[in-house]
Amino acid sequence: MSTLQNKILIADDNEDITDILSAYIEKEGYEPIVAKDGEEALEMFQEHLPVLVLLDIMMPKIDGYEVCRTIRKQSDVPIILVTARGEDFERVMGLDIGADDYVVKPFSPSEVMARVRAVLRRMPSKKSVVSNDKILKISDLVVNMEEYTATIHGEKVVLSKKEIETMWILGKHPNKVFTRDNLLDSLWGYDYFGDSRTVDSHIKRLRAKIDKVEHPGWSIKTIWGVGYKFELAEE
Repeated sequence: MSTLQNKILIADDNEDITDILSAYIEKEGYEPIVAKDGEEALEMFQEHLPVLVLLDIMMPKIDGYEVCRTIRKQSDVPIILVTARGEDFERVMGLDIGADDYVVKPFSPSEVMARVRAVLRRMPSKKSVVSNDKILKISDLVVNMEEYTATIHGEKVVLSKKEIETMWILGKHPNKVFTRDNLLDSLWGYDYFGDSRTVDSHIKRLRAKIDKVEHPGWSIKTIWGVGYKFELAEE
């Protein structure tokens, strides 16, 4: 159970939805804070620094996608998009801009809270990831961007420049799903004319190298139809 010092931001212009979600959030031991439009959501996020954001896409003033993009520029706080839209491309878009999960209306409040618990449970503890601008330490993995090296259990793993960069990008955001297009843009740039199969081949080669050394505390998981994530094993 959490304490009421941990706040969850609900951003939705439907008062019926915010009222019922607030009641369920309080039962979980969190303090709900409510924003009725995108501008207010960003203001309340800055003021309260919530542990999670439930974010409706279709909101007045600023839509949920833009709110999500803005929050992601400054924070890795978990974001669950809540929307009446259920098309696959919109789900992928939400994940691509930084959302952690996606709930489609109509939904049951208990389902939303199950998603909230799952997302918060997947978040790594602050002590499990140690990083600065050049070095990432997570579980038994160390990635050094200054020397472009990677070690597992202190054993050096020979990786290419792009493979080191992939480990850095995924490892800096444990349990966050990256779409293939997102990785393609991050690793090869917007001017690259390849396609998503380039990412699949690249990840396959990377896995073949890192799997030569046992690493039970983490893995690179495939999220079918979407992309990949660096997954920490549950303690």
